[in-house]
Amino acid sequence: ELVRQGEALKRTEQMVDKMEQDLKTSQRHINSIKSVWGGLVNYFKAKPPENKPEQNGAPEYDANSRLKEAMMSSKEQESKYQESHPNLRKLDNSDDDFRKADLVSSVQRDSYPKNQQLRAYHQKIDNNLDEMSSGLSRLKNLALGLQTEIDEQDSMLDRLTKKVETLDVNIKNTDKRVRQL
Repeated sequence: ELVRQGEALKRTEQMVDKMEQDLKTSQRHINSIKSVWGGLVNYFKAKPPENKPEQNGAPEYDANSRLKEAMMSSKEQESKYQESHPNLRKLDNSDDDFRKADLVSSVQRDSYPKNQQLRAYHQKIDNNLDEMSSGLSRLKNLALGLQTEIDEQDSMLDRLTKKVETLDVNIKNTDKRVRQL
C-alpha cells in the first residue's frame, strides 16, 4: 500500500511540475498579448525546455531499498512460515516432532534432560523460540523498511505542499493579469 501511495505521490508531483511549466508558458503568452515590448522580449528570450512525456503514461516509482529487501525476505519466508505455523499446519504431526527430537546430535543431547519426553519438549520449545525469533526479525525489518518509506514520503509531501502553494499563488496572479486584459 505504501509503494502504491508513493507512486501516486510521484505522479502528483510530476503533474504539479507540468502545471507550473504550463503556467510559465501562459505567462509568456500574456506578456506577448499585453504589450509589444513583452512580445519582443519573449521573441528573443529562449523558450523553456519541455519535458519529455512519460513512457506508457506511468512514471516508475522506486520504493526504498530497505523496504524492498524486507518485503522480499518476508515473501521468501512466507511458505516456510505457513508450513511451520501451529494453526496452519496439520495437527497430526506430533509424532514427527518426537522423531525430530530423536535426531538431535550428541552434543545437543548433553544440554537437554536425559528423559526422552522432556528432551523432546525442550527441543520443541527451542524450535518454537527459533521460529519466533526469525518472525520477530522479519517484523523488525519490515517495520524499519516501512519507517524509512514513510520518512521519504513525508519529505515528498512537504516538497509537494510547497510546490502547490507556490503554484496556487502564481495561478491567482495569472488569473488577475488575464482579467486586467
